This record gives sequence, C-alpha cells and structure tokens, in this order.
Amino acid sequence: MRKKIELLSPAGDLERLKVTLLYGADAVYIGGRDYSLRANATNFSLEEIKEACLFAHQFNKKVYLTLNIVFHNEDIKGVNSYIKKVVDCGIDAFIVSDPFIIDYIKTNFPKVEVHLSTQNSTTNIDAVKYFKGEKVDRVVLARELSIDEIKEIIDNVDMDIEVFIHGAMCTFYSGRCALSNYLTNRDSNRGGCSQVCRFAFNMENENKLFTMATKDLNAVKYIPKLIDINVRSLKVEGRMRSLYYLATVIGCYRKIIDAYYAKELTSDLICEQEKILSRVANRETSSHYLSKEADYNDQYYTGRQEISNQDFLGLVTSYDKDTKIVTLVERNYFQVGDDVELFTPKGDIYSFKIEKMYNEQLEEIEVARHPEEIIKLEIEGDIVEYSMLRKKVI
Repeated sequence: MRKKIELLSPAGDLERLKVTLLYGADAVYIGGRDYSLRANATNFSLEEIKEACLFAHQFNKKVYLTLNIVFHNEDIKGVNSYIKKVVDCGIDAFIVSDPFIIDYIKTNFPKVEVHLSTQNSTTNIDAVKYFKGEKVDRVVLARELSIDEIKEIIDNVDMDIEVFIHGAMCTFYSGRCALSNYLTNRDSNRGGCSQVCRFAFNMENENKLFTMATKDLNAVKYIPKLIDINVRSLKVEGRMRSLYYLATVIGCYRKIIDAYYAKELTSDLICEQEKILSRVANRETSSHYLSKEADYNDQYYTGRQEISNQDFLGLVTSYDKDTKIVTLVERNYFQVGDDVELFTPKGDIYSFKIEKMYNEQLEEIEVARHPEEIIKLEIEGDIVEYSMLRKKVI
C-alpha cells in the first residue's frame, strides 16, 4: 500500500511552524541562520530548531532544514560542524543543492535524509538516476516540468519525488538567478535575492514600464493527478509569508487531499478552495508548466497592481467555553454588522454576522480600528488557539 502523499509547508519562524503544522501540514521546511536561501526571513537558531523538532515529532510530523545556497569557498567553513549540531537537534532531513554536502551527510549521518533542492534544476530521468546512485533520498524537481514529464521520471526511477504546488515562481530556472547579483550586488543563490524580476523598468524611448515578473503558482486543480502519478510530496512556497497566508493555503490543500483519499473530492469542493486561495494573496495565479509550456499569460509584462489583502481580521489567542467568549488580536478593520467567518486548525468554519463586540475591558464597542487591539466576541463552537477571523469569502 502506497503512502499517503505528504503536504509540505514553509515556515520562517517558530510561530509559523506551529501554525502550519496545526493547520494540516505533514512536514515543514525551515532555514537556519546560515546557509539558507531566504536570508531575509527570521530563520531558526539551533535552540529553535530543537524546539521545532520536538513540537513536530509529538504529532508524528517532520522538519526539514534548507542547506541549499550555492557554496563559495568562504561559505564552506564551519558547515560540517553546523550539520552535526542540527542533526543533534533532531532534524529529519536536509534540503541541499551542492553535491559535496550529500556525501558528507550520508556518510556521517545515514539515518538523516537528504533531499535534493529545486535549486539543482533537476529536469530529467538520468539526473534523478544519478542522484539515486549518490544516495539522495528525495529529489525536488525543477518547477519547469509538466505533469507528463514528472510522471515519466517517476515511472522510470524508484525515487521519492517532491513537486511545488503553490506560491511564488522564479523568472529564472528554478531560482538560478544572476540578475539580482548583477543589478544590486545581492546574490540570490547565496540567500540575498532582491527580487529584481519584480522591479518595474523604464523602457527606452517609450513612456511605459516593463516587468518580467511571474504570476504565482496554483496547482489546486491538479492535486488528484499529482497523487495518481505517485508524487511523494506536495510543496508550498513561502517562508516569508504571513501566519494567515500559511494557515489558509495549508488548510485548503489539506481539505482537498483528505477529500481525495476519502473518495469525497468534488468539483464544487475544488472550486470552493480555489476561491478561498484567490483571496489570500495579492498576485494573480497560474498553473504555469504543469499542463502546458508557460507563456505570456503566466507573467506580468506591462506592470501590475498588488492590492494589500485585508481579509484577515484577527488571530484567536483564547476561548472561554463557559462564557463563549473568544479573545483575538485585531489585524484589520472590522465593525458590528460585518459578515465574517472564523476558521480553525481543525478545518471547521463558523460563519456569522457580528452583532456585538467588546474591548479588552469588556466594554461594548462598534468598531475595531486599531491593529493589535484586543477584541472579544461571543461565539459558540470548538474554538482553539490560532483560529483566525476573516471577512466572509463565500
């Protein structure tokens, strides 16, 4: 019997890690303070890596550490000792792109998995066979492959395959960008990406702007097919994304995956989750290479508008079952009379109109207009910490 497919989430800090696991991720990938491609994320100290592993393992879930920069000579110093320290913290796998690290980890820590990063731009059967011979446990394929190409690789090589399903795409080949370094002296392949591909450039002799930015990836319609062809892990991008984004995205994909295995997946459920996903980010989405060769419809060429999402209204910090009072920290403006919904890590959604609300002193108020303000609402349900209040979506 084949294993149930893994839903893999990013986390830029410890709180995001806890939230994404509570909302249904089977595993989470994080970055340490060194050797990680998201240098601008908060990232994890060794103590936090240990805490992350302890938290995940109590739910029988896993933690993977990215060690996927392109190493220069000065970057190699101390990496072996760092790997040992991370292994001692309880890490389940390393995500790597530089081949020299593969041999070191498999020789010295054979029980720890090595996953080949998408930064290696693996796109063909022979490359996957080669890394299988090098004892790599999983290959994260380049994001420029179709489902048919992914299937061909899986059918020809006995290797765990991981595929990106949601989040930002790179204008260049699976992250191999030189433009950031060239224009801003920030090396994207060593953690310093300045997202030059999202800049708006003045076109010579023309009074308009040019951009080359890609739309975000959204594979929600292709989850059944990816499961059917025996993909091992479905990966969401976004170590720098918000708690609300991660909870929403992971929650949506969790519902689709679970419904598939329960033989309850319908086109209506997919459309419902697609609508929720369309509201959580401020960029348009596309399936990119999964069903066809990507073209101009999958990118922004003449500028774009990215409107800040204000659906996220508050984060639940506690719930009193006796008084039915939920306490939350406000994130965006809302008021009495608004139609809202509260969604929980268990997948429940409570839709209601706000009839009354109170401040921290339990004084009745009409409007919540100050971010980080403590707000209290009356609601009956199975409400837990890290539930979230948002504008009604459907």
